[in-house]
This record gives sequence, structure tokens and C-alpha cells, in this order.
Amino acid sequence: MSSLKNVLNFQAGLGVLANMFLLFFYIFITLGQRPKSTDIISCQLAFIHTLLLITGADIWLWDIFESLNIENGFKCKTTFYISRVMRGLSICITCLLSVFQAVTISPSSSFLAKFKYKLKKYMICSFFFIWSFNLLFLSHWIFYTGTFSNVSETNQMKVTKVCSLFSMNYIIRALILTMATSRDVFLVGVMLATSAYMVIILLRRQRQHKHLHSLSHLRASPEKRATQTILLLVIFFVVMYWVDFIISSTASLLWMYDPVILSVQKFLMNVYPTITPLVQISSDNRIINMLKDMQSVCRHILKKG
Repeated sequence: MSSLKNVLNFQAGLGVLANMFLLFFYIFITLGQRPKSTDIISCQLAFIHTLLLITGADIWLWDIFESLNIENGFKCKTTFYISRVMRGLSICITCLLSVFQAVTISPSSSFLAKFKYKLKKYMICSFFFIWSFNLLFLSHWIFYTGTFSNVSETNQMKVTKVCSLFSMNYIIRALILTMATSRDVFLVGVMLATSAYMVIILLRRQRQHKHLHSLSHLRASPEKRATQTILLLVIFFVVMYWVDFIISSTASLLWMYDPVILSVQKFLMNVYPTITPLVQISSDNRIINMLKDMQSVCRHILKKG
């Protein structure tokens, strides 16, 4: 178990560093020049994933709370609620990123083209709705989370060393699971539909460019590179999310959590927020060029020294 905890902490540490780097980069882009609509969404996704990874790493938050002398019940409610909200926001914002990229690359003759020039207006409204919905929809976890007590173990499901979920009515539990599943199925369906739409557009443009330009020009297209990155993230998200969802749903319905299963679930849940910034960093030319410039400056300083 100790080696598994070390893996989880290493994963969380890597993910937090990558997301923080990406967050500061997008903030710099947003403040310094006219950002793309997808930059603002990616900035928010990096912030969400940072919080998701921090709340998932119990040791870090627990040390912070211990230094502030905050009671365990509040710690459990806060970390679990924030973790669940960030998880919900992750799927919503990833879906939003997929939709906005589909609108961005849609041809002028398509139905989606008329939304291109109103993306920022729709984006602000979308952010407000998504955050409000998730904060309210997942508020029930505040009432069903608390400190683990040996007195009534049968009415609790241990989720960390000191935190547990309190027993709830089977009908309420089934209703919450049904609503959460319906939300996730809808969002994943939208992601798959927009992904298929983007693939069709890319294939059409590839055939057109074969007649007009060289393939090297097509490969260098920033629009195509950005679309391919988002497609990769969506596909990866869908696979990892449903594997994690099957594990957590089964454990929730059976009201049983094994420490190993819980650790595996945490690892799976943290794969997407850890991989996402690394994929975005490696595929964004602006970041690559910035890192190359920084490397050149460092070499120049070292040579002078």
C-alpha cells in the first residue's frame, strides 16, 4: 500500500505542476494579447484539474488543515465536496471545449457557423451555468460526508483513513446515481458527436488540400493541430472516465470500498487531469517556442558566466 501511495503522490505532484504551468501560461496569454476562445476554456480546465488533484491527495490537504487546527468533520466535507464538484466540472468543461472547437472549425456554410462570432458571449453564460449547476447538484455530499466512527461502521463507507460517507436511503442513492449517470451519458454523447463532426471536417479539408497545397502545409495547420489535440483528449477522457465510473458506481451500490480498489480508482481518476496539461503543452507551438526561447536565454547566460 505504501508504494501505491507513493505512486499516487508522484502522479498528483506531476499533474499539479503541469496544470499550474499551463494555468499561468494561459493567464499570461489572456492578459497580454487577444486569446482564442479555447484558450480561456483550457485555462479554466487547468484550474479545475489543479484543485481536483490537490483534493485527491489527502496528505497535502490534511497537513494544511492540521496547521490551521480545523476539525476533521469540516475537512472531510470540504475535500470530498470540492473533489466531486471539480470532477463534475472536468467533464462539463471538456465537453464545452469539444463543442467550441467544433464551432470554430465549422465551414461558413454550416449551421454552426453563425455561432462563431458570438463564442465569447456564449462562453461566459456557459461558465456561469456549468459552475452553478455543479455546485448545487453535488451539494448533497456535504450532508452525507463526515468523520469515520467505529461506533456505527455498518452505516458508513470509509473513503479515506478518517473520512466516510454516511448511509443514505437506497431510493435516494439510486436516484442520485441515475441523475449523475444521465448527465454523464448526455455529455459524453455530445463529446462523441462533436468529435465525429470534427473528424469529418478534417477528412474533407484533407481531400481539398491534396488538390490545392502540399501535405506539409496541411500538417503545419495550427487549426488542425488544435483539433487533433482536443480529439485525443476527448477520446482519452471517455475511456478513463467510464472505467472509473464503473468502479465507483459498483462500490457505491454495494456500499463497500476496499482500500486497494479506492487507490486504483483514485489513480484512474487522476490520469486524465495529469495527462491533459502534458498533451496540451507538447502540442501548443506557442508554449514550445517559449520554452525554446527560455532555453536559448539560459544557454546565453551560462556562456557569459
